[in-house]
Order: sequence, then C-alpha cells, then structure tokens
Amino acid sequence: MTTTAEARPKLFTGQHLPLVLGVIGLVTLGAFENRAVGTALPTMVREFDALGSFGLANAAPTASYLISLAIAGLWSDRRGPIPTLRAGAVSFAVAQLLVGTATAMPTVIAGRLLSGLAEGLLDVSLMVLVARALPAVLRPRMFSLFAAMWILPSVLGPVLTGVVTEQFGWRWVFLGALALLVPSWLLLRPAMRQSAAGPAPERTAEDAAELEAWRAALPWALAASVALFTMTVAGDHLEAHPVLGGTAVLVALVVLGLAAVRVMPAGTFTARRGFPAVVAVRGLGGAAFAGVGAYLPLLLTLQHHFSPSRAGVTLSITGVCWALGSWLQGREHRFERVTVLRTGLAFMTVGLMVTAFLALSDATTWIGLIGWGFAGIGMGLSSSSLSVLTLDLSDRNNAGRNSSAGQMVATMSIATGLAVSGTLLAFNADDPQPWVFGTIILGGAALAGAGFLAAARVRRPPAATNLGRAGV
Repeated sequence: MTTTAEARPKLFTGQHLPLVLGVIGLVTLGAFENRAVGTALPTMVREFDALGSFGLANAAPTASYLISLAIAGLWSDRRGPIPTLRAGAVSFAVAQLLVGTATAMPTVIAGRLLSGLAEGLLDVSLMVLVARALPAVLRPRMFSLFAAMWILPSVLGPVLTGVVTEQFGWRWVFLGALALLVPSWLLLRPAMRQSAAGPAPERTAEDAAELEAWRAALPWALAASVALFTMTVAGDHLEAHPVLGGTAVLVALVVLGLAAVRVMPAGTFTARRGFPAVVAVRGLGGAAFAGVGAYLPLLLTLQHHFSPSRAGVTLSITGVCWALGSWLQGREHRFERVTVLRTGLAFMTVGLMVTAFLALSDATTWIGLIGWGFAGIGMGLSSSSLSVLTLDLSDRNNAGRNSSAGQMVATMSIATGLAVSGTLLAFNADDPQPWVFGTIILGGAALAGAGFLAAARVRRPPAATNLGRAGV
C-alpha cells in the first residue's frame, strides 16, 4: 500500500530533475552576470576612457527590463513560455557577445540594454514554465532554490570576477557565461517539450478582453522604462546640475506614476483583496528592502570608515539571509502561506528598525548589521511566498501577465524609492549627516510595515483569480 509520504511528489526526482537543474543553471548564470558587471564595469570604462558613461551603462538594463516584462507577460500567455524562454536565452547570448567583444562604450551599452531585455524574458518565462511543469505543492521549494542560487554569486561573484579580470581580462567574464548557457538550455528541453505538448488553454471572452487591455498598456510600460532611465541618469548628475537634474527627476516621477496607474492590476493602490494585494505587497516590500540596501555600503564607508571590501559585507548578508528565509518558507509546515508572508514582513519591519542603529554611532555597528540580517530573512520569507501566491492566484491564461505585473510594480517602486532617497542624499552630498541615512532606513521600515498590513488582504476572494483590467 502506498503511503501519503511515498505518493507525495518530490523535486529532485527523475521526472523533475532536468527542469530543476536547468532552472538552477539559468538563475545562477543570471546572478553571476548581475554581480559580475558591478565588479568589471569600472575597469571597462577606464579602458575605453568613458567614465561619463558609467551611469548610462548601469541604467540601461533597468530601462529595457521593464518593457521586457510587459512583453514577456503578454507573449507567454498568448503563445506559452517556450518562445519567450527561447528569445530570452538568445538575447542573453547576444548581449554577452556584444559586451565581451566590444571595442567602444556604445557597444557595451547596447549589450547592457539587451541584457535587461533578456532578464525580463527569462524571469517571466521561467515562472510560467514552473507553473505548468511542477505541481503546486513543489513550487515553494522551487522558489527557495531560486533564492539559494544567489548565495554563491553574491559571496564569490565579485572575487571570481576580479580574479578573471586581473588574470585574463574583463572580456572573459562575459564570454565565459556562454559556456554555461548551453548545458542549462539542454536540461530544460524535457520540461519545455512537456509544456508544449500540454493542452492549449481555453480562452473566454473575459480572457480575450484582459489580453487586449494588457496589450494596450504596453506603450505605458515603454513610457515607464524611459522614465526609469531618465531618473537614473539625472540622479547621477544631480550634484553638478541640481536644478536641471531635479526637474528631470520630478518629471520622470510624474510619468512613472501615470504609467503605473495604467499597467498595475485594478485595485493595486487600495490593496484590493486577492491578487491586487499581492502586487501591492510586492511593491512595498521591494522598495523597503532594496531602497535601504542600496545605501548601506555608502553609510558604512562614510559614517563607520569601512573599506570598500568591508562595506561589501552587506551584500554577503543579503545573499545568505535572503536564501535562508526562502529556504524556511519552502519547508513543510502547518502555517498558511499568508501567515508565512506576514511573518516575513514583520521580520523585515523590525529588522530595518534595528538597522537604523547604523546611523547612530560606531558602537552600534554590529547591532545594525544583525538587524539587516533579520530584514534579509524577512525578505526571503516574503519574496518567495509572493511568487507562490502569484501562481496560486493565476491560471494558464494569465500566469505570464500576473508574474510580469508583480515584477514590474516591484521595479517601479524600487526605482521611485531610490530616486527619492538619492535626491535627499544629493542635497546633503557635501557632508551627509547620520539623520539622512536614518531617514532612509526608517522610511524603508515604514514601507515594510505598510506591506505587513496590506498582506492581510492577500487571501483569495471568492471566484476571483484573474489579473483583471489594467489601472486602479
């Protein structure tokens, strides 16, 4: 007689193992590329004598990533995840070739734009592929693996990139990524064939209307991409041109707000029960965590006199603690998914409040870093839970759009938070006082607290799983 434990599907079995290994390979590859750029880019701009293009090269992927998410969501729902995944892999390969063989900075920037496009296509298509190829009970563990694959890139990525750059040249950082792309792709082929062989989803008139509404929102996603790009570039020049840069940031924020209204699911701003609340919580939590994490190395360098290498400890804490939180949510337990989500947001809120001790004095440095660790665990618990809830509240007709909507809102909210924080810091750039950093960190804690309150509305409303029309 078969027991319940024996009948329960397992992630690392012959049936699911190729998919798991292939996804692990692609996620790890993307994580290493993300971490490698930050290490190699200073060398690249010096070699090309193009220091002024540093901000542009950093901003390019964010802009293309946002419009890519919108395209990927629509494409994956209309044609399935395979064409989107294939386009993402090809775009990633071409991006690495462009950057790895570049002879001038414009080629690097073109490669970085294509890299952002590839990231959006891969992120959404992998989510949809997981939704179609894995039973729901395995999704929490799968998303915990997503987070775990960022540990080694976060801890070893900068060191490995530095060694490769010094010994062989920065070009091999990008060209070497192509060697890992091929085996990852081959491992995904069985799951891709399974997804392609599945029955085509039945579309109702309501589904068709939702697809049309999402397609109509694409120009607004493009406007949001341009606004994000403008904010990043203007922020880099805010100190030199405060009036012009400040005006550009303000106009970009207005455009971003208008675009957000068009591309967000209806009810996001009011955290309407069900999927809109999931999107709202993702935006609040993402802005809270990323908005604080971006400034911690600078805070440690200026206020606590850490060296650049020591200040990077926050990145290591982020990677390890995020993965730990994600692993915890993926374990078997008796708690509801919403309870796990709210626990994560509570950890993040309290952790960020403790992190604010970093803005006080040297005597509280390690207290603040411990608080940041708790915030990282909270982010791991909540982020992976939100991914699970997104698929739980989706079906084959809208999993792509729902996945891309959540990530788009997170991207826009993070960029908005960074623009506001960057403006605050820019007007105190000559001698930033501890209160500036304290304000940024406590502001993040307030956003996480708002996410904790909104998470109570995540539970599925009766007979409502679809994304719904764009707008509020």
